[in-house]
Amino acid sequence: MPVVQSRFAPPWWLANCHIQTILPAILPCRAPVGYARERLELADGDFLDLDSIETGSSRILVISHGLEGSSGDGYVMGLASVFAEAGWDVTAWNYRGCSGEPNRLARSYHSGDTDDLASVIDHVRRAGRAVALAGFSLGGNLTLKFVGERPDYPDIIGAVGISAPVDLASSARKLDQDRGNQFYLRRLIRRLEVKIRAKAVDFPHHVRVEALEGVKGFSELDDRFTAPLHGFRDAADYWSRSSARPFLSDIRIPALLLNALDDPFLAPACFPYPEAEASGLFSLETPTHGGHLGFIEGLRATYPWAARRTLEFLDRIPMPRPR
Repeated sequence: MPVVQSRFAPPWWLANCHIQTILPAILPCRAPVGYARERLELADGDFLDLDSIETGSSRILVISHGLEGSSGDGYVMGLASVFAEAGWDVTAWNYRGCSGEPNRLARSYHSGDTDDLASVIDHVRRAGRAVALAGFSLGGNLTLKFVGERPDYPDIIGAVGISAPVDLASSARKLDQDRGNQFYLRRLIRRLEVKIRAKAVDFPHHVRVEALEGVKGFSELDDRFTAPLHGFRDAADYWSRSSARPFLSDIRIPALLLNALDDPFLAPACFPYPEAEASGLFSLETPTHGGHLGFIEGLRATYPWAARRTLEFLDRIPMPRPR
């Protein structure tokens, strides 16, 4: 399917990429949701906390949040509200250590951890129930990697990735080296450092807090912590094996990547035009504006534009015939 012509067009005073990126984090969520929480115990002894809205639907949306996010983030709740109002069931899952309680193991989560997503999908799958996936930022990469990596996974009907760094190496370099991103970089590194220090107390043989010395960017953080904790040789190996882009050509269900051209976190390699142009099912939509996890049309909108666009894309996918 060719590159999609986007209809997103914010007013001129909201066309700045940093305004688009920062506003969603400070505006109150106009679409609060009433989740029911459930704990999913994993085979390795760890757990995931799932927050769900049940409407009795034959379709369910599984939402994956961004780096150091949670099911309680405004962009997640906005998407959950849009789909619940449209009659879908929704499950927003929290990655290991992201639900407000530390996870039990030394390991954490990472951008390519599709095994945990598979555990969530298997838990919510029921006979005759179709499953759609949507993910934001890190969760968008995770979502698209999953459907490309496992093209024949049963009951999955469609997927959407929003502001997704599908080429992790180039995105990490852009965050580390672009002076305009230093505010975001410092904020994310500080939040991750808090978790690393807590892990070092509980797992001193796996996590060395001294390795934080001199860490200034994702290249060093992924090289010293993310990669070794999750079985990768180094940051380059982690980025290469966890990026969604190499898997996009293998997608066999309708899928959409929605990345704004002015996203301050995304490098050119995160805009896979050749894959979209060559595919009959993978679509790429690249609005001129939107920032990172932004897509703000105005200050009074109840539901974010990206949430409505995601519903529009997934809602039109026909239900599979009963097997």
